[in-house]
Amino acid sequence: MLPHRLPAWTRAQFPDGFVAMCDEQPSGVRLRLRTAARRLVLHVRTWRVATLPHAAPAPGERFEAVVGGRVVGSAVCERFGVQTFDPGAATTVSGPAPVGAVAFALPDAGGAPVDVEVWLPYRERTVLVAVEADAPVLPPAAVDAPRWVHHGSSISHGANADAPTGTWPAVAARTAGVDLVNLGLSGNAVLDPFVARAVRDQPADVISLKLGINVVNHDLMRRRAFLPAVHGFLDTVREGHPATPVVVVSPVLCPLVEDVPGPTSIDPDVAETRFRTAGRAEEVAEGKLSLRVIRDDLAALVAARRAAGDTALTYVDGRTLYGEADAAALPMADLLHPDAAAQRRMGERFATVLRAVAAPPVAAPPVRRRTP
Repeated sequence: MLPHRLPAWTRAQFPDGFVAMCDEQPSGVRLRLRTAARRLVLHVRTWRVATLPHAAPAPGERFEAVVGGRVVGSAVCERFGVQTFDPGAATTVSGPAPVGAVAFALPDAGGAPVDVEVWLPYRERTVLVAVEADAPVLPPAAVDAPRWVHHGSSISHGANADAPTGTWPAVAARTAGVDLVNLGLSGNAVLDPFVARAVRDQPADVISLKLGINVVNHDLMRRRAFLPAVHGFLDTVREGHPATPVVVVSPVLCPLVEDVPGPTSIDPDVAETRFRTAGRAEEVAEGKLSLRVIRDDLAALVAARRAAGDTALTYVDGRTLYGEADAAALPMADLLHPDAAAQRRMGERFATVLRAVAAPPVAAPPVRRRTP
């Protein structure tokens, strides 16, 4: 079984292999089951990404077992294949992957079955081959928590987090007690209509959209196109969620492109992964987008829509999650992505936002879903 984070119908509209790779990377995806087992083993095939021009595969990422909200086990699959990603061509090539085992020693619950959640690595394509346990495996209890659907960029996908429960959306969800659906797509939060329709069609009690940084990174739009595209994205989401709380989140602080446009790319002249921009500050006056321009426009857009009656729409300045003081204390080593400690800090801060927008009387009762 290969988990996909976007619906099957969207794949015909993927523009390139980069989107397909992100769709298959299971950020926020959990395997849920109920068991009295003390030993649980997942047999899986995983692919670690090797990004050109540096062709070495990324270090192995963790699987984590959670019981009663607590991480009780962590393991890396030592056998893996390699998926080579060319960011310039937006293509991937995957080699063969052997079956490996990820084993967890679960706590003794006195022989009573408990619900177990296994969080998959946020950036490794993972195929589940078999589940092995020393006690029967049963369907879990249905989730009974507000359902949070989030869409964002590589930072939302989890870039530089040290664990699947350490991505900022996972930290926020676990802290606030909500059920996460993470549609963070590395490099691909660019207001694609098929993503808007996917969000529209998801059951949700809270929706958040972290927008802007990838539009700058790709130098994808000018200011003239950006705001209408955001309006269209929101209009599509509202077709399925006319009264659901929606939070628009602007980019976190990124000094590289605060006042300079993209495009950004990996610097081939340094040994470690570090980003650079080809944009020039004077191009902003010509209509190119910097993060400062995007924040101003998003704040104004949300204010205008709220004034027009969309009172369930909220704006959050991304710099309240990671700002000047955070950049000084926890700088971005690659100049584009916060580190693991900053990911956790962002999640803890956003949990406050979730609690506020998901609290009655704004939010409808939590979506009740049957467990497959």
